[in-house]
Amino acid sequence: MDFFYHQKNIKYLYFLVAIVYIIGLFIPLMANDSAQHATIAMRMYLSDNFFELLKGPNPYLDKPHMHFWLSAISFKLFGLHEWAYRLPSLLFTLLGAYSVYELTKKLYDKSVANFGSLIFLTSQSIILANHDVRTDAVLTGATIFAIWQLFEYVSTKKLISIILGAIGMGISFSTKGFYGVGIICFALFSHIIYTRKFSTLFSFKILIGLVTFLLSIAPVVYAYYIQFGMDGVKFILWNQNMERITATGFTQNSPDYFFFFHSLLWTFLPWAFLMYYGLYYQIKKLIVNKFKPVQSIELLTIGGVLLTLFIISFSKFKLPHYLNPLLALLSVFTAGVLYNLQKDNQQKTLKVFLGVVYFMVTVLTIAVILILCSTFNTPSILILVFSAILSLILLINLTQKEDFSKKIIVNSVLLMVFVNVVLNAYFYPELLQYQGGLQIAKIINENNSIDVNNVFLYENDYSWPLDFYTQRNTPHITKGELKSIDKDVWIVIRNIPLERIEKEGFTIEKKYKVDHFRVTRLSLKFLNPKTRNSKLGDAYLLKIAPKKS
Repeated sequence: MDFFYHQKNIKYLYFLVAIVYIIGLFIPLMANDSAQHATIAMRMYLSDNFFELLKGPNPYLDKPHMHFWLSAISFKLFGLHEWAYRLPSLLFTLLGAYSVYELTKKLYDKSVANFGSLIFLTSQSIILANHDVRTDAVLTGATIFAIWQLFEYVSTKKLISIILGAIGMGISFSTKGFYGVGIICFALFSHIIYTRKFSTLFSFKILIGLVTFLLSIAPVVYAYYIQFGMDGVKFILWNQNMERITATGFTQNSPDYFFFFHSLLWTFLPWAFLMYYGLYYQIKKLIVNKFKPVQSIELLTIGGVLLTLFIISFSKFKLPHYLNPLLALLSVFTAGVLYNLQKDNQQKTLKVFLGVVYFMVTVLTIAVILILCSTFNTPSILILVFSAILSLILLINLTQKEDFSKKIIVNSVLLMVFVNVVLNAYFYPELLQYQGGLQIAKIINENNSIDVNNVFLYENDYSWPLDFYTQRNTPHITKGELKSIDKDVWIVIRNIPLERIEKEGFTIEKKYKVDHFRVTRLSLKFLNPKTRNSKLGDAYLLKIAPKKS
């Protein structure tokens, strides 16, 4: 069964990957960031106010507007659905995959162009970023698109390429500030220095590109000015990135200078080991050739990646998803590694990495079986049958006699499809039912006796899934305000003892209790059904009667 190894059938690998992404569109929103960002976009949509960013009732001075604008526009077109929130991110991921394809083809060879885009689409953090949607998918797609177009400008000096590249850079800036712009500049400067194409920098077309970039970021800068005045403009043009580097306004979360280097092991799963070896292999070639331009060696990707990693490793605030824009460049590079190992007839090395694939198949298959059998409710017959079919396809393809490079790609892609179909169709939907806000939203929506306009969050608590799934930015009520009410109201509390509400003198006429867990903080005790209760908190929807005068 060598079906997937024929070039004409590569489209069926894309089809299987598409299944993973389509299932991911319909997973419940995950708190905190994904559901929080969805409610920020929802507020834009409900209020028709696209200038202000608000987190609950408070101004949101953190991420720029582009991601929220795109989601709010999607809500206007399709309604308030989780899939509508995720759709712009998916479209930018597809743009990113196509950009990776084109860059791989130009930098290496057409024969491995599909390798590049498949590596990108099956990287674990890229899959995760399309259901746990934050700003990263839009940022990643815009950044690699800009790099591709500006690379085309350096190669051909076409005006349209620098204009499109500048627009892509503007979208990148409008999504997460100068971080994506920095990656683009590092990659292009590395390429220009290595290829000695300095003449491309001394052209009137550069000025046109600069003007295009400034025009493309103008809407976001203006929006910051409207909401925050010059302080907002200063924030997006300078303070945002400096605050993250110095951890100003954030809790310093990692003094580890190698945090991003070892985080790549899971964010770029299953390709990280091949990529790390490729860095050694390509850098060795560069040194042997005294950094002279040589066919099949390039600095666009590894130059952009290494310079960015060097700088952000000194940041005092680090999170794994900061790597996502680099994964597109690393996908191009890793496809090139396979191309060069095959071209240089490094069969022993390729065989070693095929062995790594066998090892990962074994470990991850065991992990999937444990997830299906030992975590939540019994999976549906459909999930079990589909999982069995995918695992069988994977095992059959592992036994085929093909080129090592093709076997590495095909089986790694099939492995990630198998793993993520189980995660997206079974694990995450089950896990996210333990979000108290989601369950309370279901109770409100299904109970006609509860007027959603009389539901409040108690004191300073937030529940973004509650807001999104009741399609309302839930107002807060303080203890003092609750004491002065003259009608029945409903309040939502989480991880607060019920006795505290009673001791404060409130009469609880009716209550609904649900389990609550911070799902981004998984532990073995939570995943084990026998010890799960020890990790669960409580969330309540309480009907409070007015105080008697």
